[in-house]
Amino acid sequence: MVGRWVLARGPWPPGAVRVGWRSDPFRPDAAATEEADRLLRALADRGSPSHDGLAARLVSYDASPTALALELQPVRWALRLIDGGAVSSISALCVVRSADGRWLAGRRAAWVASWAGRWALGAGGAVEVDEDPTDTLSRELAEEWSVRAERLSVEALVKAANGNVLFIGQAWLAPGAEVTPDHEHDAHAWWPADVDAWPAEADPPLCELGRMLSPGAA
Repeated sequence: MVGRWVLARGPWPPGAVRVGWRSDPFRPDAAATEEADRLLRALADRGSPSHDGLAARLVSYDASPTALALELQPVRWALRLIDGGAVSSISALCVVRSADGRWLAGRRAAWVASWAGRWALGAGGAVEVDEDPTDTLSRELAEEWSVRAERLSVEALVKAANGNVLFIGQAWLAPGAEVTPDHEHDAHAWWPADVDAWPAEADPPLCELGRMLSPGAA
């Protein structure tokens, strides 16, 4: 995938994911703290209400064909803003499919912290402290699109070029399910089931992700 490395590949059912949390928060060095402060101020200057606090980072993982084990640790949310910081902050990405295989895409509003003004797949967000990332998938789907999955699978653990980690799930909706976007999106669309038929606004990383999640992908 463009700018990404697949750490572990499923799929796994949600019940096959085991999560352990360390109690001690991650301690960044002074330079990282200063850079996170600067980037947080820059978000505020462009009107983003993004708040700081504690989220999660990936400490370690162990994957097999039947299970995925994660060790997570509290970490300051703003550290994920540092490009190439290698903190391994973890976010959940819930890719959403209609009953007939189409893909839910949403254009991120100009004020949001990540992918502002760009199209993204499904729903995503930070894993909260003591939260199971499989629960994050469902929570973000409900918060961003006001809908629940008929079935859900955990697909992959992926590290991005900026040092952050994506916990990727795939949610299939019931026939006739309708989505309602939240204020973080200013447009949405259902892209065709065939990734090669996606519109021009589908960035290469999205197309590669779609192909990875398509039937028959290695």
